Amino acid sequence: MKNLFDPSAAEEILSRFDKLQPDSKALWGKMNVAQMLAHIQVPTQVALGDRKLKQSLPGLLFGRIAKKKLLSEKPFPTSLPTDPSFLMKGDHDFQTEKQKALALLNRLAAGGESALTKNTHPFFGKMTADEWGILTWKHMDHHLRQFGV
Repeated sequence: MKNLFDPSAAEEILSRFDKLQPDSKALWGKMNVAQMLAHIQVPTQVALGDRKLKQSLPGLLFGRIAKKKLLSEKPFPTSLPTDPSFLMKGDHDFQTEKQKALALLNRLAAGGESALTKNTHPFFGKMTADEWGILTWKHMDHHLRQFGV
């Protein structure tokens, strides 16, 4: 399974981001490409410890079950719900959001396990470095597929 902490997997994801354009259209979902780039920053900030969110009640109840399912070989389904704190509305500048997203992803990928927060994930709870790396890669892949790259 691909993991953001594997240099070749990280390079693949980062090169796919270069293919996004300001006019890239979503194949599913409600976000435009700039909103998606702003959206992916939030879980990356959580992984790095830059943003701290408390574990939610649904996370306490269902987080471990969902984590196990999402860690499977299957890509994320297109109909996954998004935590309200991760939703992006309004106008976002494509270039600004792309630059910020890539900077965060590069920081996480380059820093590896030592860059990860010691905090629990707000939905999935306690996570290993491999789980962070796999779920981050799969989340990025999900949104890149959303925009056809």
